[in-house]
Amino acid sequence: MTAIHEPSDTDSVPARPTPRRGAVLLGLYIGTGLLAIALNLRIGVASVGPVLVPIEEDLGVTSSVAGLLTTIPVFAFGAFAFLTPALTRRFGLHRLLAVTMAAVAVGIAVRMLPSPIALFGGTVLVGAGIAVANVCMPAVIKQDFAHRVGLMMGLYSTALFLGAAAGAAMTVPFLAAFGGSWRGALGVWAIPAVVALLLWLPRALQPVVPPASGGAGDALIESRNEPRFAALLRDRVAWAVTGFMGLQSLSYYAALTWIPTLLQDAGLSASDAGLLLSYSSAPGILAALLAPVVLRRVRPRWLPVAISALLCAAGLLGLLLLPTAGASWMWMTLLGLGQGAAIALSLSYIVLRAPDARHTAHLSTMAQGIGYLLAGFGPLGLGVLHAAAGGWVLPVVALFVALVVQTLCGAAASRDRHVLTPG
Repeated sequence: MTAIHEPSDTDSVPARPTPRRGAVLLGLYIGTGLLAIALNLRIGVASVGPVLVPIEEDLGVTSSVAGLLTTIPVFAFGAFAFLTPALTRRFGLHRLLAVTMAAVAVGIAVRMLPSPIALFGGTVLVGAGIAVANVCMPAVIKQDFAHRVGLMMGLYSTALFLGAAAGAAMTVPFLAAFGGSWRGALGVWAIPAVVALLLWLPRALQPVVPPASGGAGDALIESRNEPRFAALLRDRVAWAVTGFMGLQSLSYYAALTWIPTLLQDAGLSASDAGLLLSYSSAPGILAALLAPVVLRRVRPRWLPVAISALLCAAGLLGLLLLPTAGASWMWMTLLGLGQGAAIALSLSYIVLRAPDARHTAHLSTMAQGIGYLLAGFGPLGLGVLHAAAGGWVLPVVALFVALVVQTLCGAAASRDRHVLTPG
């Protein structure tokens, strides 16, 4: 006789996900949330440049005053970065990332108010939120994706480029959609910040767990025996990482600001110059995605640093010597590849040169705080050199010198060592 199977409680209850499946799903959620945040770390800055002329006309200010809207955030990236360690001890890494998205969303919304004070104040708030998130992101990746650092840093760098490209390319269409209102065109970018905040909230609301407890919640940055941040200021590895971060950022923001003018001086239209600048993000995205993944497979270690600098130098030299409409596409391809690789490498070195999330946060504070303060002088310095020389030879030569020093710093940062270790 065939036995009759009696239903049991386990028959009517779906099987629980295995721990491995649960860990995979949690990792996918955290990774998606981090990339949503990363997309917002350049939009609030990149979206301003395309509507500077309408802002000047509406407010009745000079181009130099309006240009502060693109310069202020870079200095804010550096200045507010130094607040991150204290804020992290107060809120925890994941909660602080949620606060930064709220700050970015509010700052963008404030810029819509009909007041120059609101415009510039909102810009400072946007820069402050991005500055703190910039510092937190490498530490969170080090903590939550310790075995997938190369992949996550590549995706993170790619998201930064995608956000910048979206802000630069879509703000002008938004301007037309809002009937020529630059406030509406800028204000719409608060939406992705709110989406990222809502997506990240479940992670942010988990209990704060000290690192020593081994819990799975948020992490505090410092423990009682943690070396002080000041110790990094005497560490050669930390300064190599900081120098590389600062100089590649200086070159990037200087080029972002002045290449359209260089191309227009060569006879290209403003629309063509803007299109070429926007296009350079495409090869930059490709290089940013691939550079961290292949970083550990390449020998010698400094080779990716040298290649990224040579690509940037070739692109700049081509733009200086042959800035024609046809050839400029090739020069911007080379420049985009070099910039994308350099940005991804600089962020990767912050993670790779630190032994754990706490050291990563300290190193990230130093590298991005000092680095972005240095980078803020790039657009200003190039403008001064251009005005003094009456052409682009001297500014491009200055960028070549910066690339040489950047390569030396990058070669030192590429050595397989951690900060605050002897040797």
